[in-house]
Amino acid sequence: MYEPIRTKSVHTMAGTTPDFPHRSREEELDIQLAGHLAALLTVTDELRTLAPSDDLDAAAERLAGQVARLRGGLPPVRSAAAAADHDPHTSALHRRAHALAGRALVVAASRADTAAAILAAERMDAHSAALAVAGRRELSTTG
Repeated sequence: MYEPIRTKSVHTMAGTTPDFPHRSREEELDIQLAGHLAALLTVTDELRTLAPSDDLDAAAERLAGQVARLRGGLPPVRSAAAAADHDPHTSALHRRAHALAGRALVVAASRADTAAAILAAERMDAHSAALAVAGRRELSTTG
């Protein structure tokens, strides 16, 4: 029914050493987790600019520490975002931060990184609470 493969696979070069570096699954997950946490840090820094709070300051420092740990001590690049303060933009940032924290939580759980998983879950809760408050505020001003 099917014709057998007659040529060697280009993907498996038995007996030869590859010309390119290979990373382990753990290294790939570290890179992915660091990326998600760095993106979450960027959104957190923007939120800190729009609505400064001690909670966001502490979260940003914890996120920066986790990113540095995952990157072998290399600190993340931080941005100083200057933006106007208005609620629709803040709500959108909280939604984005919640989604990023969720992605980080999935990767942290798959690599069994308890510290990063706890931090991501805490950030998801914090952004959910901020969205709930913004929703109640919106309902009270429109009603």
